[in-house]
Amino acid sequence: MSRFEAVLFDAGDTLIRLCGSGEKLLYRAAATLGVDALDAEEVAHVWRRVLDRSGTAEELAKGRDLSSDRHHEVWTALYRSAGCERLAPGLSERLYEFTVDARSWEAFPDTLPTLRALRERGVRLGVVSDTGFDLRPAMDLLGLTPFFQTVVMSFEYGVCKPAAKVFLTACDQLRVSPDRTLMVGDNPLTDSGAVATGMHVFLLPPPARTGPRGLDQVLSLV
Repeated sequence: MSRFEAVLFDAGDTLIRLCGSGEKLLYRAAATLGVDALDAEEVAHVWRRVLDRSGTAEELAKGRDLSSDRHHEVWTALYRSAGCERLAPGLSERLYEFTVDARSWEAFPDTLPTLRALRERGVRLGVVSDTGFDLRPAMDLLGLTPFFQTVVMSFEYGVCKPAAKVFLTACDQLRVSPDRTLMVGDNPLTDSGAVATGMHVFLLPPPARTGPRGLDQVLSLV
């Protein structure tokens, strides 16, 4: 019998990701501003700067996921500093609109099969996500919502991972003890905070540009 009665998942870059590449998102956003010709090399550099900075401790400390207003402020500032406005005036704001649009997200190929397998094993499931906007519409569109008994999003509680509160809130809502819960995520700066509550944590490596996420490894633990 498994030692785990419940599994908590991070959302972004664990279960779901922005559709296609970030570069494609930049092109799409620029096209809505009437800019169709962009330098491919500069687009790649801008998106690389976004990725390199977005997960740093410095950026996370800005509290972008504590409220919707702060999320908008911090992310558009990051897009500007990465060079979006040099590509097209107004691109930072338009790119933000795209990234919070439920239609801009996709599930990894192995997300639904993994969730189905866990449900068949009677495991309770939850999401614990640092986010400044509501992920439920994206989860609804992708067919993920029925698998989860709880979704804890930081902007609704005013606290982010690695704080114990968000993990314990999910456990309380699932009515399961932390020591019987597995947390699955991808960020050692945030998701590893679950260890302090008595949970076990499984951290995924950075995702490949295409293909499955490696979530099948979770099944070997449960």
